[in-house]
Amino acid sequence: MFVRFRKRAFRPFWMTERSSGPKIVARRHVPMSELQYYFSLFIRRLPIVVLVSALVSAVSVIVAIKLPPEFESHARLMVESSQIPDSLAPSTVQISSVERLQVIQNRLLTRPVLLDIAERFNALPNQSQMSPDEIVNAMRSRTGMRTSGGRNQATIMQITFEARTAEIAAGVLNEYVSLIQQEDVTIRTGSATDTLDFFDIEVRRLSEELSAQSEKILEFKKAHINALPDSLDFRQRQRSALQDRLEQAERDIYDLRTQRQQLIEIASAGGDAAAAGLPKSRTQIQLDETRTELQDALLVYSATNPKVRLLQARVGLLEEAVEQERASQEAEGTEETGNSALDLRLAEIDARVETLQGQIEGLNSRIEAVGRTIDETPENAIVLEDLQRGYNNLQQQYNTAVARQAEASTGEKIEVLSKGERVTIIDQPTVPSRPTKPNRMMIAGGGTFLGLMLGVAVVFLLELLNRAPRRPEDIIKKLGVWPMATIPYTRTRHDMIVQRSRKIALIIAILIVVPVGVWAIHEYYLPLDILAQKIMNRIGVRW
Repeated sequence: MFVRFRKRAFRPFWMTERSSGPKIVARRHVPMSELQYYFSLFIRRLPIVVLVSALVSAVSVIVAIKLPPEFESHARLMVESSQIPDSLAPSTVQISSVERLQVIQNRLLTRPVLLDIAERFNALPNQSQMSPDEIVNAMRSRTGMRTSGGRNQATIMQITFEARTAEIAAGVLNEYVSLIQQEDVTIRTGSATDTLDFFDIEVRRLSEELSAQSEKILEFKKAHINALPDSLDFRQRQRSALQDRLEQAERDIYDLRTQRQQLIEIASAGGDAAAAGLPKSRTQIQLDETRTELQDALLVYSATNPKVRLLQARVGLLEEAVEQERASQEAEGTEETGNSALDLRLAEIDARVETLQGQIEGLNSRIEAVGRTIDETPENAIVLEDLQRGYNNLQQQYNTAVARQAEASTGEKIEVLSKGERVTIIDQPTVPSRPTKPNRMMIAGGGTFLGLMLGVAVVFLLELLNRAPRRPEDIIKKLGVWPMATIPYTRTRHDMIVQRSRKIALIIAILIVVPVGVWAIHEYYLPLDILAQKIMNRIGVRW
């Protein structure tokens, strides 16, 4: 089997016959090593590698030459610990130093701040031709902030800024440092003030709630003054005493009524009024006294003694008087017994009974009222306990809030006097004496290396996309047929002239057209340094 490769097929130079006319030469297939094959491919595609590498290298060299110098100013800040021990007066600002620096950094790199700084310092080249978004991205890419710290280590913040002049770099960085310190003071004092304001409001609120709760308790006690738990024992004793008085009054009424009945019975039977306990008249009393004197005189004198006789006569007169009084009373008649003394006694007993009955009614009313208050006491105790529990909870919250208010007031004074944790400057921003960027050698060398790698990548991509068979091995892999011999394609003189012309044109393009094209872009479209600045500002990186 003979296979004749077409013009695009692989043609090793040692198998090519150069003559004035085409010849067909059949040769046996000699397998090539993989290294020889890929090396020959690289030799064929070398102009493409050189073209891409030269283009990228030329651009990188021109950019490295044209890029303006950049000055970088440095500053270092440190978070200084509190000057007052926390054991004596703790600060109310609990945010950590690293977190606070991160907050400050995010606030510093906000759009309004960066636009204001860029406008005041004219920090960017061709700033008037840039949009606000480009200015913000450029300022952020030129600003470097790095925070370091750890346990038992001081928190350090390093800040850098790049500018086209040393004065602008130092000025912008000084502004950064000032804003950082101001923001740190604002954060700490604001946090301490907000904490104090919160506890002031909380204390006022709890004080008002305490007053309202006290008013509720007072109103409830006024409304149930006779049924409060603290007077329950007194009211129980009072009810017991009233019940005793009631029983005593009932017994007194019974005794009086019994005595009244006995008096009436004695009077009806004609008994002695004195024995019955009735009051005696004056004449009767005189009679009794005279009789007593007579008996005493008889013990001393004889019956014929004049004094004894006189007393006997007097007794007789008094007895007649008593009889006359009794007769007159019986003639006049009385309400019940006909005996005025008895009637007076009975009237007195009736009055006392009526008084005692009135007392019994009053005692019953008081016992009933006291009983109602005693019955209401458990319910009132529950309500009052609930009110008191709410008051105690509010009091505890109020005491806690007052204590924390005092701590917050102390913490605010610490922050206002700058005695707490604060950001201090270790290294002041200085005006750099020489430019720090760009690294022209690194840019040129890196661009050249990148161009070479890009050229190799282009060649690899072209070969990867070219699926045409170019070796007998490719025929074997695709068709599974082993060729007996290969017939290479033989170029004519015209073909060789055209091929050499293309190579010369490619070389001329590499040496002339590429540099001229880069120069034209730099001169007529946009300077390469500005173009590089725009690209870096857009992607947010620096070289």
